[in-house]
Amino acid sequence: MAGPLTPLAGIALRYGAVAVATYAATRTIPKLRRNQDTEDALDTVEEGLEMRRDGEQINATGRFRRVIRVGQSGPGVEIDATALTRIRIRRI
Repeated sequence: MAGPLTPLAGIALRYGAVAVATYAATRTIPKLRRNQDTEDALDTVEEGLEMRRDGEQINATGRFRRVIRVGQSGPGVEIDATALTRIRIRRI
């Protein structure tokens, strides 16, 4: 006996809409030259979260780096997310 297709169609439409929206968003982002100085600065950030205070500003850096695999020796992806933040508060 065949199962109802209505729940599957709803799920397929939902995932299809997300895929089309993601594709459209990535196509609208312009391709620019890579700034090597910025890339070098991001590569020097240590893993974890670090905050420093210097006079009237606070600097924060963070890096999250993980490898995710399917199975023990299956295909995988490396996720490397780095952030640099500066918060400066001055009385005017």
